[in-house]
Amino acid sequence: MSRAMRRQAFFTLVLLILGLGLAYLLLVAKPGPQPQPAPELAAPRVQVVVVEPQARSIAVVTQGTVGPLQQVTLISRVAGQVEAVASSFAEGGFFQAGEELIKVEDVDYRFAIVRAESQVAAVQQRVAEERGRALQAKREWRDLGSKDANALFLRQPQLAAAEAALAAAKADLEAAQLDLKRTSISLPFNGRISTKRVDVGQYISPGAVLAEAYATEAVQLRLPLTDRQVALLDLPLTYQAQESALTEAIPVTLEARFGNRQWHWQASIVRTDASIDVDSRVLYAVAEVRDPFAREAGSERPPLAPGLFVSATIEGRDLPDVVVLPRSALRSDDSLMLVDAENRTQARAVQVLQGDAQQVWVQGLEPGDRVIVSESDLLDAGMKVTAEETSAPTGVNH
Repeated sequence: MSRAMRRQAFFTLVLLILGLGLAYLLLVAKPGPQPQPAPELAAPRVQVVVVEPQARSIAVVTQGTVGPLQQVTLISRVAGQVEAVASSFAEGGFFQAGEELIKVEDVDYRFAIVRAESQVAAVQQRVAEERGRALQAKREWRDLGSKDANALFLRQPQLAAAEAALAAAKADLEAAQLDLKRTSISLPFNGRISTKRVDVGQYISPGAVLAEAYATEAVQLRLPLTDRQVALLDLPLTYQAQESALTEAIPVTLEARFGNRQWHWQASIVRTDASIDVDSRVLYAVAEVRDPFAREAGSERPPLAPGLFVSATIEGRDLPDVVVLPRSALRSDDSLMLVDAENRTQARAVQVLQGDAQQVWVQGLEPGDRVIVSESDLLDAGMKVTAEETSAPTGVNH
């Protein structure tokens, strides 16, 4: 082997030894990893409200349609041609109690009265004759000296039949007079015509529908209430044999849009429906408005006519230990997230009384509780947080 080849083999061996040594240092002699403490994450910052429960009344908002308190269908009791109608007998017309709305031709009924009076006079004559004959028969029987008189001989059956015929004739006369009175058709309350079915010259028969009308002294609304809303109110729940369920009127403010303007009316809850609605499972409270068509001095407010759809705000009863919070504080399971003295979170189940898009009214908190009002759904119980106090909402309920 030449000298050059030996030198090349030597360098190759040296390089191999150096590579093996370097590999040993990297794979075997390298020091192992030393445990390092995990870096502490900064506690999330949350906004909290320090609560002070207090007694509050929570208004309940619902909706309903105005309807008449009294509504009747006017039906004829007699037959004949319509002779005249009142100027108020028109759809939308107002009328007074006892005002003649329709006059039916009464000539035939006056003739019937004359015939009935004649029949009464004839039967009265018959009764007088029978009484005279009965008196004469009694005298004749006494002259015969007998104590036991025959009823037929004394004309007692004949006199009873004549008196019965007189009572029937008088009843026929009263019926004829009543029919004559019924040719003047009216209603016993102040009201308004909603539908008109007949007019002058039209022939009507007994049972014919003449009009539909409703009283104007008051209107009513049936307001649906859920179980949660019922708990907020002092409703007039009537029990059997109870004279009156309502000791104090429950105020209701009605609001509706009419003529491109918002209007308000005052009403009162007077009773509740006799049963719970089987389809919606709600209880209906009935509110009344007195004199809905009366116009206030200097006011342009329209009348509260049946058919108008309104929003109703019912004043609630006083409830203890109520807290008003932003809507963001309430979690999906009707609970709140609180911050304790160690700045750790804890869940608290509460009773939700009422809520809208901005705020909620709840019970179940203690004075001084710190309630998280921001991003509470993203937190778990037991987390460390940094609390920043903020102001609570005013709790104004429309």
